Amino acid sequence: MIGTWVNTGTVIAGGLIGVAISKRLPERFKTIVMHGLGLSTLLIGFQMALSGKRLLLTVGCLLAGAVVGEAVNIEGAVERLGEWFKRRARSNSSTFVEGFVTASVLYCTGAMVIVGSIQDGTLGDPSTLLVKSLLDGMASIALASTFGIGVAFSGLSVLAVQGSITLLASKLTFLQVPGVLEAVTSTGGLLIVAIAFNLLTQARIRVGNMVPALVFAALFAYYWNPS
Repeated sequence: MIGTWVNTGTVIAGGLIGVAISKRLPERFKTIVMHGLGLSTLLIGFQMALSGKRLLLTVGCLLAGAVVGEAVNIEGAVERLGEWFKRRARSNSSTFVEGFVTASVLYCTGAMVIVGSIQDGTLGDPSTLLVKSLLDGMASIALASTFGIGVAFSGLSVLAVQGSITLLASKLTFLQVPGVLEAVTSTGGLLIVAIAFNLLTQARIRVGNMVPALVFAALFAYYWNPS
């Protein structure tokens, strides 16, 4: 599980660095950094979303997942967890929870999470997660410079999600079936696009409530194309 431990460490370290430099950065620099990160996230999201060949499957899974997630109110639960961490950290940051939720969804969505965790769990190969660690660490610096220490706490989300997939890797290898991975990547790309809109605009898309779309994408793609 070395890849997940390294990834957790880089997210926490990046978050701490971002908090430290934010005290020295004028507001206009924080703004331009967030705009740059938002545009980069938008590009990555579109690239992932358009990589899928079955757009109706992607759209259908996104809508179904959003309805289920809204009914369960997943983002509300994540926000309450963020509030709990905030109290434990004795933080007075007004953006602690937003930073925690945004970073948690961003770092726990996408093909690298699935492929990297399964490779680490079944083959002992952490290379994909090590690359992801570098990317997440840099993103944490940028996010934490605006949202604060809540971003560092998202490292615990990375540990929980990637760690679980790694430990269950032998039973989740079906997620690496090309059709399944394609569907999850495409659907995850749309979630990342939504995160980018949240970073770039005043919109508040509840991306956390759309996470069940990834489960629908994996299951539907697997049973429709088990080969």
